[in-house]
Amino acid sequence: MTNIKVFSGSSNLPLAKKITEQLGITLGEVTISRQQSGEIYVSYDESLRNCDVFLVQSLSHPVNEHLVELLIMMDAAKRASAKTINIVMPYYGYARQERKSAPREPISAKMVADVLTTAGANRIITIDLHADPIQGFFEITVDHLTALDTIIDYLRSKNIVNPVVVSPDAGRATVAEKLAGLIDCPFAIMIKNRPAHNQSEITHIIGEVEGMTPIIIEDLIDTGSTIVNVVEALKKRGAHNAYICATHGLFSGNAVQKLDHPNIEEIVITDTINHEGEYTDKFVVLPMSPLIGTAIKIITEGGSIATLFKS
Repeated sequence: MTNIKVFSGSSNLPLAKKITEQLGITLGEVTISRQQSGEIYVSYDESLRNCDVFLVQSLSHPVNEHLVELLIMMDAAKRASAKTINIVMPYYGYARQERKSAPREPISAKMVADVLTTAGANRIITIDLHADPIQGFFEITVDHLTALDTIIDYLRSKNIVNPVVVSPDAGRATVAEKLAGLIDCPFAIMIKNRPAHNQSEITHIIGEVEGMTPIIIEDLIDTGSTIVNVVEALKKRGAHNAYICATHGLFSGNAVQKLDHPNIEEIVITDTINHEGEYTDKFVVLPMSPLIGTAIKIITEGGSIATLFKS
C-alpha cells in the first residue's frame, strides 16, 4: 500500500478515517479552506507523484459546495502528477435526476458524470445508486457497491417476529423481493402518487401486512415525509411498528425529528453521509468502511469486486 494515498474532502471525514484504518495507512494531509469571496482553496501537504490517489467525498448537503470542492481536489491531484485519481463517492448526489420526466428538464446525473470524467477521474466507487443505469453515464470504470448484505446481517441478528418486506414504491420492488427472499419472508408493495418533489401520497398496498412487522427498504431518506406516510398507511391496515432500512440518510430539514415517530421501531442506515450527534435512540448506523476498504484493496492489489456481494 506504499503508493496508495487516501484524502478526504469536508463532507465525511469520519468515514475517510475509518477507511484508512481498515487499510492500515494514514489519512493523507490536505489543506482545504475558503477565501473571503467564497472560493475554495486546496493544497496537498505531501507528494502525490506516481501515487494511486483516492478522494473520499459524498455529495451530501451542501451538495454544490462538496461537488466543487471535489473537482478542485481532483485538479490539484492531477497537477501534482498523481498516477490515478479514484473518487470514493459513497453517496452520489443528483442521482434522482437520472432521466427526463417532463419536457425541458435536465438529466443532472449524467451532467455530474461528465464533469467528474472531464476533471480527471479514472474510477468511481459508489454505494447503492438511486438508479442502476447511472453506471452507464460514465466512460470510466464504476465500482457499484451495495449495503444490502450489511443490512441483511443486521436484520437477521434482530430476529424480527412475523416480518414482511415493504417496498415504498414500484421502483424498489426488485430490491424488496430480493431482501424478502434472503430473510425468508413475504413482501408487499406500496403504490403512491407524487404531486410534487419531496411529496407523496399512498394510494394502494399490494400484499398482506395485517398483524406483521414491516421492514421498509429504501436507497435513501430525504425529508422523511414519504416514510411517515408509509408507516401510517401500514398502521391503518393493522401492521405493527416498522423497521426502516436505507443506505443513505440525507435527512433534510427536520427529517430526524419527523422520523422519531411512534409507529417506527428503528431506522437502520449507513455512515455514507455524516450526521454526527444528530440522531435519536431509534437510529442504528452501520459502518461502510469495511466494504469500501476491501474494495480499494481489490482495486489496487487485484481480484474481483463481485466477491464483496454475498447476496
